[in-house]
Amino acid sequence: MTQAISSEFVARLNRLDSCAVSDALDKLGFKGAVTGISPLTSVRRIAGKVLTIRLGVGQPPPGVPRHIGTTAIEAAQPGDIIVVEQRSGLDAAAWGGILSRGAKLRGIAGTIAEGPVRDVDEAREVDYPVYGRGATCCTARGRVVELANNQPIIVGNVNVKAGDYAIADSSGVVFIAAEEAERVIAAAEDIAAREGAMAKALLDGEPITKVMGANYENMLRR
Repeated sequence: MTQAISSEFVARLNRLDSCAVSDALDKLGFKGAVTGISPLTSVRRIAGKVLTIRLGVGQPPPGVPRHIGTTAIEAAQPGDIIVVEQRSGLDAAAWGGILSRGAKLRGIAGTIAEGPVRDVDEAREVDYPVYGRGATCCTARGRVVELANNQPIIVGNVNVKAGDYAIADSSGVVFIAAEEAERVIAAAEDIAAREGAMAKALLDGEPITKVMGANYENMLRR
């Protein structure tokens, strides 16, 4: 997939919200919606291509030691989203404040963590969006290590791989497989347009029972 097409998909996603994209996945019979991961540092919606990190207990890959997340930050392009899986069961941050500062300087759109994050106030200070399962003050150092970069991970019950797309806002997080991006985004745009027309009809005086009638109830039928 060319960079131009990827950039177009991201631009279109930025005009949508997680609910419209989740509805599109339902309509097409795909998985991708994840609940329970909330914006911790900013309510700004984010959308972009995904880079993945998997954390856990064990030994990191051989080579020069690096702190978790730093390899992904250096590899990311402006507008990308870093997605971290930390399912060790330990109270250990999947993301922290210096990482937020580095990612902000790199132009990264935000971070989504399947696990806890720390230095929430620091990320707020630099206006860097971090989504996570919750906050912690406990460091990853001495608890978890980075096991893999840009390998498939699991967020919620969704398989996520590098090059997929993500959108996150206050309602939830949604992942779109790269190979299905065109279909899903087009379906989400159609749903958003139809719901926009419904909102206008309400403003024009249509009764809500008519606006949210059979057409609305059947909108997601395959």
